[in-house]
Formats: sequence, C-alpha cells, structure tokens
Amino acid sequence: MSTERFSLARQWMKISPSMLPFADAASADVPLSRLLRLSLFQISVGMAAVLLIGTLNRVMIVELGVPAGLVAVMVALPLVFAPLRALIGFRSDNHKSVLGWRRVPYLWFGTIFQFSGFAMMPFALLILSGDTWAPPIAGQISAAICFLLVGAGMHMTQTVGLALATDISPREKQPKVVALMSVMLLLGMLGSALVFGLLLTPFSQIKLIQVIQGVAGATMILNFVAIWKQEVRDPARSAALPEDPSFRQAWRELKSTGPWTRRIVAISLGTFGFAMQDILLEPYGGEILGLEVGTTTLLTALFAFGGVNGFMLASGWIGRGACANRIAGYGMGWGTLAFACVMLAAPFDSPLMFALGSLLIGFGGGLFAHGTLTSCMQAAPPDKIGLTLGIWGAAQATSAGIAIALGGLMRDVVSHLAEAGALGPALTGPAVGYCVVYLIEIVVLFAGIIAIGPLVRGSLVPESLTEPRGAAAPQTAH
Repeated sequence: MSTERFSLARQWMKISPSMLPFADAASADVPLSRLLRLSLFQISVGMAAVLLIGTLNRVMIVELGVPAGLVAVMVALPLVFAPLRALIGFRSDNHKSVLGWRRVPYLWFGTIFQFSGFAMMPFALLILSGDTWAPPIAGQISAAICFLLVGAGMHMTQTVGLALATDISPREKQPKVVALMSVMLLLGMLGSALVFGLLLTPFSQIKLIQVIQGVAGATMILNFVAIWKQEVRDPARSAALPEDPSFRQAWRELKSTGPWTRRIVAISLGTFGFAMQDILLEPYGGEILGLEVGTTTLLTALFAFGGVNGFMLASGWIGRGACANRIAGYGMGWGTLAFACVMLAAPFDSPLMFALGSLLIGFGGGLFAHGTLTSCMQAAPPDKIGLTLGIWGAAQATSAGIAIALGGLMRDVVSHLAEAGALGPALTGPAVGYCVVYLIEIVVLFAGIIAIGPLVRGSLVPESLTEPRGAAAPQTAH
C-alpha cells in the first residue's frame, strides 16, 4: 500500500505547475501556498456575502414575512461604508505603526466587525421573528445594526486584504494575484452556498441560528490564519512617510494618469446592472417557481460557479493580449442574456431556465469584475495600489448598495400596483415586480457597455473567440 502511495505521489509531482489554475501568479518569494493561505480572507467574505444576500434575505422575506423593501434597505446598509473603501485603501497605504504594519491593523479590525455582527445576528432575528415580547421596531433596528457591522467588516477586510496581496507580489504578478483572490471569493461563495443549502434542508430557525454562529467562528479562524506572518514588520518605512498625507492630493495625482472618471462610471453602471437582483433572485425562485430554501440557496452556488468560470476565462484571454475593458464589456453583454432567461422562467414555469440565467449572471459578472479590476491594476501607479483598489471597491460597493435598495423597493411598489390592477389586466401576477427590475438591469447594462466603449484600445479580441487553434497570439492592448 505504501509503495502504491509513493508511486502515486511521484506521478502527481510530474504534472506541470502550469496545469494548475493561477499557478503563474506565484513567484520565487511568494509561493502559491502562501497566496492561497492569504486568500482565506476572501473565503470569509464569500461566506458573509452568501449569508447576507442569499440565505438571510430569502428567509426574512418568505419565512418571516418582512417586506422586501425593508430587507433591501438592510442589505444595502453597508452602503454607508462603501465610499470609505477608497479612504481605507489610502490610509492603509500611508498608515504609521510602531510595529511597522500598514495593512494588518485594518484587516484585524475588519475581522472584529464581521464577527461582532454575526455574533449578535441570531438574537436580532429572534426578535424580528415576533417570538418575543419586544416590539417589531426593536428587531428591525438590531438586525440593521448587525448588517451594518458585517458590511463594514467586509469592506475593510477585502480592500486591505487585496492591497496586502499586491504588496507581497512582484509588480508583473499583481493583476494575476488579485484575480486569484477574486476567484477565491467566488469559490468561498460556491462552497458556503452548498454547505448552507445542505444544513438548512429542511429549514428551521434553530438550524439558521447554528449556521450564523458557525460563520462567526469560522470568520475569526480563517482571517487569523490568512494574515499570519504575511506582512513584514518595517517600522522604518512608517517613520519615512510624510506627515498627514492628503487624500485629495493623492486622488488628483491619480486622475492625472488617465480617464479614471470614465472608469468609475463604467464600473458603477455595470455593477448596478448586475446587483439589482441580488436580494430578489432567491425570493423569485421561492415565490414564483415554488422552490425550497435549500434549493434556492444552491442556486447561489450555481451563480458562483458561473463567476469562477468567468474569471478563469477572462484571465486566460487577458493573458493572451485581450483588452481588459473589452472583456468587461463582454461580461455586461452576457448579463443582458442572463436576465432575459430569468424573466422567461416565470411564463414558462421553468426552473431549468431560471438556473441557466443564474449561471450566466455569475459568468457575465465574473468577466466584468475581472476586466475592470485588471484595467484598474494596470493603470495604477506603484505607490497608490491601496487607493486604486479602494476606488474600484468603493465604486462597486456603492453602486451595488444603491442597486440592491432600489431593486427591493421597486419590486414592492410595482407588485403592489400590479395586484391593485393599476398596470392593466395583462400585468397582474406576482412576477411583474421582479420582471420590471430585471428589465431595468438589462437597460443599465447596455448603458455600461456604451460607457466602457471609449476605454477599449485596439481591435483585439480573445484569441479563442476569433482565431483557429494554433494561430498566433495577439499583441497586448489595454
């Protein structure tokens, strides 16, 4: 038996590292094992995203009967901190610490915020369910505070974690490293969605509380392991920084290096177009198609699977010279097709078409996110990595927060009008409110394609889309 194992190990070692996804993101000083360990903070963020946007919003809307508009506002509460991602990234670039750390303090405080929000959330949900003597407003306020804490921790952890990943990597490897981190986020969403779906089938409030408590503990463990010995202590570096660096001046210097305003507009429109459905997709499956909680949570896994494939394909295409902004435009194009599939699932009563739409939403979102992120990384000055990642994250998070809130509120308003017969006899079903939101998303995604068009350079497209196998690779154009 031992001989067989030894032989199998030797055969496994013969496999070329190039066969491993993102193996080229590693370097001599930063091996792939270290990058994968650091990426654990993205796993914790992915778990939190699935729990907040996927499982909890469906439970509050369908099982607890909380209005979708109120749930949308709660999920969008992290919007308060979203614009601060740029400031957080900038401050972590210039943080002065006696211990010589720039990123670790922000990562640790972000972890504490996430843990605190999840630790209090079961009690907030108990009050919100109406099983206690407390008035409903108490449950709503306590749940909002929990969502706010978790969202703030996610923003801080993700922004500074990505900046740390680029710090420890060579300049030429940074876009690939950040892409690896983004894929790990989607894998975290995929894995946690599968686990949550299994644990919550059949659904009960006790099981939900146990899942939330488990996520709180896992967040502390994963983030602690992720940042352990990742950042070198360098007190001299902090002492050499100028006094009171100006965020405004740093932003002006960054704007002078390229069309950053247009980049932000394109990122914002694309993110808005993909995010309006974030709290509506699972309730749509439950209310319109009659799917169970576990089944709709598994759809989040399908969404994440599509996103992983989008990131992997985008990484290969960009690595062969495709324009990153063009890839982002392709992602928005796939998004329009995805929402069309989701809309058609209701009249055809087709869970299969709904699943296909969920898969394509993830795929298009992966292409879009990788394209815009890589474009920003390629244009970032070396001394403004944290600021650049913060701006990208702030534009995404702010747009997503606004989109989530408007999506939920619009669904409630349109559904009420449809039920009252104000939209005519043809638009009276419960699916009308959802489909109006999906239609708006299609329009916004087309606007995003128009906005990103001038950022595309050259006429190059991915080799795998336009050239026969074996053709010469295109030259780089960004």
